Amino acid sequence: MKKIIIAIMAVALVSTIVVIFSVKKEKETVPDKVYVRLKWIYQAQFAGFFTAEKKGLYKESGMDVTLTPGGAESPSIQMVAGGGEQFGVTGMSQLMEARAKGVPVVALAVIYRKNPLIWFSINKNIASAQDLSGKKVGVTIGSNSDILFRAMLKKAGVDIEKVEMVPVAYDISPVLTGQVDAYEGYVINQPITAREKGFETYIINPVDYGINFYADTLFTTEKMIKENPNLVRRFVKATLQGWEYAYSHPDEAVNYTLMYSDQLKREHETAMMQSSLELLKPDDKPIGTIDKKILEEMHQLMVNNNILKNSINLDELYTTKFLD
Repeated sequence: MKKIIIAIMAVALVSTIVVIFSVKKEKETVPDKVYVRLKWIYQAQFAGFFTAEKKGLYKESGMDVTLTPGGAESPSIQMVAGGGEQFGVTGMSQLMEARAKGVPVVALAVIYRKNPLIWFSINKNIASAQDLSGKKVGVTIGSNSDILFRAMLKKAGVDIEKVEMVPVAYDISPVLTGQVDAYEGYVINQPITAREKGFETYIINPVDYGINFYADTLFTTEKMIKENPNLVRRFVKATLQGWEYAYSHPDEAVNYTLMYSDQLKREHETAMMQSSLELLKPDDKPIGTIDKKILEEMHQLMVNNNILKNSINLDELYTTKFLD
């Protein structure tokens, strides 16, 4: 009888241990739920994120990631700073403005190190900044593109008073119908749309005049970095792996992009992806690299143009400790 009791107790003990370890293992393998607010609608501009998700890079790193489109109605800085989402994508200049207002956001990696913002015309005689003198040019007045435009004209020796700046939105029809002579847009988007409509385009790029603002930037909050640095490290690593893969396999990255919306057209997204490659890696540095010298130039330009009322501490704006 004693042997039977001992045997029963032994079986019970083993069963208990098995259950405990099973529960522990289950808890250990539950992925971290992560929400990411993109800068804009689903498109190839965010192909690296789509690639990381669809290839299972996030899952392999213990994360269940939801990529949500952004825009004017759901700005990424507001969504992330509010605590409802862990990571976001926005322009570096927007992060500078947020820091100046006391919002504790921190840049983790720069995706588009060469700014895609350009001006374009459909007139072969308007192909440089100098050609804009005496012309009507579509500009988002009071925005960062306004700063870049003015800085480009100054570098090119063009009198701003001789250029008529016309407020514009997202519709490129004003330049196609001749209401303006040149129009602002992203080199990876609006000029492509114009060419798809049968127009030849001529690009005027601020970068060619020594003016470059870091564009799409991955960011989080000071609180997130302090309370969960391991998750931040895993997310940054998997994301940049996704971008490096997308850079090397652009057609596959387009396939992943198309999975996110049935409104997307393969031809357009392929052109967008191809146009993005030189912006992601304008040099031999890895995607994600943050160069403080460029931040300093951006900061000074924004202060000089009164976009930033006060200087900010750039060392608090960004961190490179997650860029392995």
